[in-house]
Amino acid sequence: MSPDSTRTEELPIYESLIRERGDVVEEARVVAEETQHQMSLALSGVAATPQETGAP
Repeated sequence: MSPDSTRTEELPIYESLIRERGDVVEEARVVAEETQHQMSLALSGVAATPQETGAP
């Protein structure tokens, strides 16, 4: 048995899912932070540029 296979067998299910599917929680956190920033700008009266809104 190789050290890598032992390590893989000991990983919690969440880490295994992250490897297979990506870190959805982290992606949601990034989108939430971007949205919060955009809303702060909007509420302060600063217009967002198309680049900030994700438009082409």
